[in-house]
Amino acid sequence: MAFCRLITLGVLYLSLPGAIAGIGQAPAAENKVKPAKVDKKPTFVLKQFSPAEPLRLIAYGDMRFTDPSITSGTNPRVRQWLAEKIGAERPQAVLLTGDMPFNGDQKSDWEEYQRETASWKADGFPVFPTMGNHEIYHDREKGIANYLENYPMLEGHKYYSAVLGPVEVLSLDENQNVSAHSEQGRWFVAQLEHLPRSVEFLMILYHLPWVADTQTQLVASLPTKDAIELRTVLEAHVNRMHAKVLVFNGHIHNYERFERHDVEYIITGGGGAVPYPILFRGIHDLYRDKGFPVYHYLTLEVRDHQLHGVMWKVIDPDANNLNVEQKDVFTVNAKH
Repeated sequence: MAFCRLITLGVLYLSLPGAIAGIGQAPAAENKVKPAKVDKKPTFVLKQFSPAEPLRLIAYGDMRFTDPSITSGTNPRVRQWLAEKIGAERPQAVLLTGDMPFNGDQKSDWEEYQRETASWKADGFPVFPTMGNHEIYHDREKGIANYLENYPMLEGHKYYSAVLGPVEVLSLDENQNVSAHSEQGRWFVAQLEHLPRSVEFLMILYHLPWVADTQTQLVASLPTKDAIELRTVLEAHVNRMHAKVLVFNGHIHNYERFERHDVEYIITGGGGAVPYPILFRGIHDLYRDKGFPVYHYLTLEVRDHQLHGVMWKVIDPDANNLNVEQKDVFTVNAKH
């Protein structure tokens, strides 16, 4: 019976629009031109953040904002409540792991995103996204244009880095080539090799998982080749880096957490999209709770050379009054 459920789950993963096929693959052909000079500096430096001051962030993803009357593939009630809850938390910045709209080429879905996250604008905190597969669904070019229009702070960058005091956020685009000789791949290496000395924690955003639970590997063939290549590049640099690294992924509509080669890998995809059950968790998953569904968000507190993370899970998504409970706690120490 468990095997049958596993096969059914695999069909669910693979039947979702744009869930696996073609994601993160390099274009069929590229013009062979002399590589451009790679920028080693952070794309953005937000001077309102000081390396000596505490920093409070929130990370989550996979909301699929769309018409609230649509309840297939996304839960509008929980999605809206989580977005408002995050605004009420008053973070200093929010990190998004992708699949913010349901249909990235539809302006109406992005307009719904703006409506449901209106509370985020009250304090004007910056939002740092990464592009997932739903951002380019159904029309790639329209989806990218809508994405950049809704995040004007990115100034047209589809991948970028931003320094927030003791933290650097590095966001990669899974829909572009990430190979070692690609522009994005070379930029990624340059960023890893030239982190500002003030950065104690590097937070990498990429939609598809770089490390995933046993079930995900079996039924969805994740991580992808591109994700493994990026992970390999990162882990080859870790021992030479002065910052502690955390990688935040989405795509799996659940929560998973791993530690591998001194890197923290966290899957946070519980923002409102149809939840994925994890029937069994491998021995390497540091989150072992079997409760389902796992609608959630993460708070990340950086203070006194430590990062304190908490996963807040919606207790009962069918309750009259929604609330969250603390379900996972972890602490990451800076290297120096």
